[in-house]
Amino acid sequence: MSAAHSKSIKPRRPEDERLPFGKTIAYGLQHVLTMYGGIIAPPLIIGGAAGLNATDIGLLVACCLFVGGVATILQTIGIPFFGAQLPLVQGTSFAAVATMVAIVNGGGGIRAVFGAVLVASVIGFLIAPFFARIIRFFPPVVTGVVITMIGVSLTPVAANWAMGGNAQSEDYGSLANIGLAAGTLLIVLLLSKVGSAAISRLSILLAIVIGTIVAAVLGMADFSKVGQGAFFAFPQPLAFGWPIFEIGGIISMTIVVLVILTETTADILAVGEIAKTKVDSKRIADGLRADMASSILAPFFNTFTQSAFAQNVGLVAITGVTSRFVVAAGGGILVVLGLLPVLGRVVAAVPMPVLGGAGIVLFGTVAASGIRTLSKVKYDGPNLVIVAASIAFGCLPIVKGDFYANFPAWFETIFHSGISSAAIMAVLLNLLFNEFRKGSPGKDGSVFAAAPPRLVKREEVCGLIEGDHFEDGKLIDKDGAEIPVVTSEEFEQIMTGQIDLVELERNGHSKRGGH
Repeated sequence: MSAAHSKSIKPRRPEDERLPFGKTIAYGLQHVLTMYGGIIAPPLIIGGAAGLNATDIGLLVACCLFVGGVATILQTIGIPFFGAQLPLVQGTSFAAVATMVAIVNGGGGIRAVFGAVLVASVIGFLIAPFFARIIRFFPPVVTGVVITMIGVSLTPVAANWAMGGNAQSEDYGSLANIGLAAGTLLIVLLLSKVGSAAISRLSILLAIVIGTIVAAVLGMADFSKVGQGAFFAFPQPLAFGWPIFEIGGIISMTIVVLVILTETTADILAVGEIAKTKVDSKRIADGLRADMASSILAPFFNTFTQSAFAQNVGLVAITGVTSRFVVAAGGGILVVLGLLPVLGRVVAAVPMPVLGGAGIVLFGTVAASGIRTLSKVKYDGPNLVIVAASIAFGCLPIVKGDFYANFPAWFETIFHSGISSAAIMAVLLNLLFNEFRKGSPGKDGSVFAAAPPRLVKREEVCGLIEGDHFEDGKLIDKDGAEIPVVTSEEFEQIMTGQIDLVELERNGHSKRGGH
């Protein structure tokens, strides 16, 4: 093969891997089960707030599944200018629920919600390329914080599922519910321990199935409603009439769309980091355009804003299956569930505590992925305070849900999300400390900087402390550990982050002239 021909062959991207059909469907179903509770929650909440009957709420749920499936296929398979071609599951965004309930309660009804979603999504589509250009402001110190906070902020979701999912239920938080969640968690861990890679990767799906069977035996799963209702039904467009446009709702929803764009950008970066694939501004722009195009389509099919699901990013991390075609299969399953309400009712019968037990591992894995990214950051400068302040700021609305209750509605909408709070703080602090150099105290000038490694210049060997001594030309401390002896030039390179101790020792510099 000629050199010219070899260069023409592009390396295979991890996300382009194709698995056997059976595994593709199984892993795709696992994605659906992981996000099912999250995707059906918004229509249940909004439909209830709007005073809709059970049939209309069922229509909202079916439409959410159908549009979420179409959006997932667009995002994963992609067409020119649309779709990041990454393993990202799309669905109804939970970030907009509070705002949509407020619009409903304001007298506009559900049609005003659809109108606000439509206009705000068009605005989001137009500004999507701008968000794609900010990738240079997302170095590891920022992306690590955001990925970590995605996992941390989802932990209350898993806890709510483990307690039963419905705070109005009599058995909410019961030992039986939490015990079922704990049992599911234990099954996930045990299946992850087995020697078979196939079983380990399917541990979440298998644990959900086994947990559901156990729940049925214990009388904690109700399948009585599976046979009720239509077997097949195509989502009826504009079933509630044409959207109504109210300026207040549009402004509020536009703010929510900005939050969704921020969170989807974070999810794209997170899954790119997990899959170890290149994510550039063009890819982010294509992903955000798919996000907003799906959200524009959503109101015509009686549903709401679409965004990437963070919990499925955790599933990609824990299984190691980064194929976008697996997630596309999950999108196909969502479409089928939207067309076959009977299948949706089967999946809906999976007890929330079972999903909660699996969610604990999933969401924790997302946080662990962020910590792994943060391990690449050098903490010999302002990065320590960036990470510390951003994570703490992002945790505020998580640990104290009413922290922003007395702030303006638009402010609360943005910062009520721990993910967007941490992302905004990390970006701003990174700009302040690492981009705007004027007035910077330098790498080692901040009181928050982590302690640098101990080094000794040749001219400072006389400054030995008690117990330091030389052995075979090496400087050894009282515990027997070698202290590198470096030149002034090497000292400055290490202190400014141009080289680290590993590189120094690999190059053999520390072995020159110990005495």
